[in-house]
Amino acid sequence: MAALVSIGVSVLFLVFVGSQERDEARVQAAGERNRVVPLIRQGPLPSVLSGGKGEALQVVDAHGRAVAATRQLAGKPPMATFRSTNGDTRAARELCPPAGLKGCMTVVSYKVYPPDGIWVLYVAVPVVPWYGNSTALFLAIGASLLMTTMMAVGVFRAVGKDLAPVDAIRTELAEITATGLDRRVPVPSNKTEEIKLLAETVNDTLDRLEGAYQQLRCFTSDASHDLRSPITAMRTQVEEALMHPDDTDWPRTATAVLAGIERLQAIVTDLLTLARLDARAPLTRNSTDLGRLVSAELDRRTYRMEIVKDLRQNVFIDCDRLRITRVLTNLLDNAERHATSKITVIVRTDGPTATLEVIDDGAGIAPEHREKVFDRFTRLDASRNRDAGGTGLGLAIAREITEAHEGTLTIQDSERGARFVLRLPQMRSPSRPLTPVAS
Repeated sequence: MAALVSIGVSVLFLVFVGSQERDEARVQAAGERNRVVPLIRQGPLPSVLSGGKGEALQVVDAHGRAVAATRQLAGKPPMATFRSTNGDTRAARELCPPAGLKGCMTVVSYKVYPPDGIWVLYVAVPVVPWYGNSTALFLAIGASLLMTTMMAVGVFRAVGKDLAPVDAIRTELAEITATGLDRRVPVPSNKTEEIKLLAETVNDTLDRLEGAYQQLRCFTSDASHDLRSPITAMRTQVEEALMHPDDTDWPRTATAVLAGIERLQAIVTDLLTLARLDARAPLTRNSTDLGRLVSAELDRRTYRMEIVKDLRQNVFIDCDRLRITRVLTNLLDNAERHATSKITVIVRTDGPTATLEVIDDGAGIAPEHREKVFDRFTRLDASRNRDAGGTGLGLAIAREITEAHEGTLTIQDSERGARFVLRLPQMRSPSRPLTPVAS
């Protein structure tokens, strides 16, 4: 930009200087005319005329003979043969070169009318280039280079000073590895707001990355532990049986190993489900009556606890039925593990929201643990004591499925036990009578 501005200003300056030089050349030629024409009319003319620096003068009589000239044209034929053909007394041409001279020159002819006919005065001046003269050209070039250099140096220093925090951010980011995710980029305090926001955004991103990495490490550790435990138990049982084959109760051993295999299968199935959910696998959505879906699932299974149903029908949602059924199953399994004698299932509408509640009459969940139970492989001490065979993934899967349906799954306050509340967007449906089903 500095170079372009400098070039533009220099060109305008040179055009102006060139225009001034051409005006001076015209004035100079007119001055010589005013000086010589009276001499022609008065006569006689000296054979050698005086002229300015770089000028050449020549007087041609009515017979076409050069009768007077400046020193460089003395004794030479006419430098030009043109003259004005109309009523004007002046004509000008650029000749390269005029006869008897060197280089391109602007030749101006003036008609003079002495008594013996029409004479012509030729005045030759050097051609003025568009830039005027060499001095102006060198001045413009020097000024342009100086201004461009000064602006470039100033911009370079200013940009370098302003971008120093960016370079510090880049350097710090380049040194951050998986073993140093606790490091953060420096946040400049006296720089532009954009750079400060950039540093803060990078640090926020690193915070999320560190949290995700810690979660991944915990998930990997928990998964390996939960997979290793049944494998170790089964290996021990089989080794003991092989060491004493005659004293082994093989049906009992096979039953124990089969239980371990079922636990492994449950963990692997849940892990695959979570992997598909993390990959954002597409949902097969259909218009579904949530009340009828829950009622059908409750009627299909048998429970060790009393099931109290308060199911409102015609509560339609756009969902993947298999996955919403999985959410319901996980919530019911969790409630059955912790309930004392009764599980309550409610389906209702809440404005534009379809709500499903699963409530047990167990010990409940402390407020500080209500978000933790949705973490993967999280089982509270009470849960471990009640059910050592749980995978710790059921509630995590339920929340992932819920969020994939643009809904929420939370634990709300309850008079007794845990109260899981699922909320999903309700969709419009054909008008039907609302028929609650309760038992």
